[in-house]
Amino acid sequence: MPIVKDFFIGLSNSSFLNKTAKEIGPMFGANKVVAGNTIKSLVDTIERLNQKGITVTVDCLGEFVVTEGEAIQAKDQIIEVMYAIYNHNLDGHMSVKLSQLGSEFDIDLAYRNLREILLKANEFNNMHINIDTEKYDSLFDITQVLDRLKGEFRNVGTVIQAYLYKADALIDKYPELRLRMVKGAYKESDSIAYQTKEEIDDNYIRLIEKRLLNAKNVTSIATHDDKVITHIKQFIKDNNIEKDRYEFQMLYGFRSELAEQIAGEGYNFCIYVPYGDDWFSYFMRRLAERPQNLNLMFKELLKPTVLKKTGIVAGTLAAVVATSVLVGRLLKK
Repeated sequence: MPIVKDFFIGLSNSSFLNKTAKEIGPMFGANKVVAGNTIKSLVDTIERLNQKGITVTVDCLGEFVVTEGEAIQAKDQIIEVMYAIYNHNLDGHMSVKLSQLGSEFDIDLAYRNLREILLKANEFNNMHINIDTEKYDSLFDITQVLDRLKGEFRNVGTVIQAYLYKADALIDKYPELRLRMVKGAYKESDSIAYQTKEEIDDNYIRLIEKRLLNAKNVTSIATHDDKVITHIKQFIKDNNIEKDRYEFQMLYGFRSELAEQIAGEGYNFCIYVPYGDDWFSYFMRRLAERPQNLNLMFKELLKPTVLKKTGIVAGTLAAVVATSVLVGRLLKK
């Protein structure tokens, strides 16, 4: 359903809706896929996952950062979470968006903020810091900052989006870094990215195989796709890939039973755990990837308490989301 996917990606890019949603707090089922907005709720979530043999990577949600003060605040929140992970002896690391740290208006500010995070990470058992993927327009900034930092720090990595034509070259460029392999969650033109599910899936599997055979560091295989998981498990077995060379990853709140099953089979497993108030854009991108989750939102909209929560503000947001629900259902007919 490409129209539905485009619609949700469009919603995720709305600073107005993001600000409105932040005022309201998680709704439409978002609390099922975001681990709260307090350190206590986050620590409780990580402890519960760790007890099941699952490690985590935490994303302090935050988008539309436009001032130096906001960027510094985001950096400080990330360090606060890092300290909580370290202080509670939890098994986890951080995923960081460069735009959170100021890259869209001052790339040097973003570099300084990220370097400070990495210096702190060295104090916290050399905690891994992953630079998250963003829209294609940000790829040059991400690689530029990564190239400046990777010589100084061994605990920094990034994400490769398989739908990008440049993905092959990026894998070749960073064999020594820990990389997360994803299909890709943003809308990009056919001049820079594959468009069909078949093309993206085929390239994703091919790139994972290439990476597993040639990488000198951990490959994080981030997918909920049964077909991909089954294929890669067999590939790992056939090629005697060592256990410490890879891990499977999934998003918090999605296919939890499968995640626990894979971890229970003895595979290294990591859950990507979003945290904080800026839940809306993240949630819309997850719906773009999996439109079937519209049902989760629809059930939430039926609750009388939703529209009463903050009056007109909630009503505006609910109207937008309700429209998306109806669009999705009509397109299924």
